[in-house]
Amino acid sequence: MTAGRVTRAAGRAAAALGLTVAAFAATAGPAGAAPQPMGRCTTSSGAVLAVDFSHWGGPVYRSCGTTPTTGYELLNQGGWATTGTGHDGPAFICRIGYSGHQGGRQYPTPQQDDCVLTPPASAYWSYWHADPGQNTWEYSQLGAMLYKPKPGGVDLWTFGATNIEGTRGRPSVTPDQLRAKNAQPTGGGAPAPEDTRTAAALPPNVNTGPKPEQPLPSRPPASPAQDPSASPTAAPSASGSAAPTPAAPLPTGTPAAAAPAPGPQVVEAAPAADAEHDAGSYLPAVATAALVLLIGAAAVFAVRRRRRTE
Repeated sequence: MTAGRVTRAAGRAAAALGLTVAAFAATAGPAGAAPQPMGRCTTSSGAVLAVDFSHWGGPVYRSCGTTPTTGYELLNQGGWATTGTGHDGPAFICRIGYSGHQGGRQYPTPQQDDCVLTPPASAYWSYWHADPGQNTWEYSQLGAMLYKPKPGGVDLWTFGATNIEGTRGRPSVTPDQLRAKNAQPTGGGAPAPEDTRTAAALPPNVNTGPKPEQPLPSRPPASPAQDPSASPTAAPSASGSAAPTPAAPLPTGTPAAAAPAPGPQVVEAAPAADAEHDAGSYLPAVATAALVLLIGAAAVFAVRRRRRTE
């Protein structure tokens, strides 16, 4: 092979690789999901995105996005932004930030994880889903760029130690605490559209989770004549209201009811200006391109040197 051919071949390889890197950079950014106020998500339309920042003392934020979309697009709209890893690219979510929380700072911070290599199973963002009507979390078996949230479903990202089976490190909130409860959209803006493909796409006999539990009907307050616990001798206090009846002491040996364990605060994340987006490091592709250029240059040098010695 002549020096000219080697040079042209090396140039074509470098140009092709450069176009690949450029195309990857152009398509890696978020697109597709339109942010909505929480009231526009319903039990059958839109998808709720929730991110748990309690590992850093923050709340659980929830927001609404349109469907059909991907989990990655849902997590990169309305003020949300992510950072991938240098090893795996933007598809592996290493950091998450919301422009309405701490000025858009993404967590974990660079001091906590440089996001070059894949994070360890003891400290990473795990991805969970709950389909419409389902009140148990399912650990995602697909990456954020492949999973398509269902209308009326909930996506949750939580940070910590979660094993790959999803049996340890489960979320501290339930889907019912996060999902939209309204059957019709409320508030301003256009409703989040339904994905009409979902019903037809489901194969027969697919278990979509248990039906939502029906709450017990509320009972009207009992009048003093109907309420046996009301004290007929309760005297009005100075303020005009009846003095409270002392609670009867518990029998000896009866354990007192335990107070419910406090959970993380759930806060609505209104659509905000897009945070600075970092799709992840392109270091692997750049390093490969540099390696191709070095190999091509070395081949050209070797051919020219051989020609001079002949």
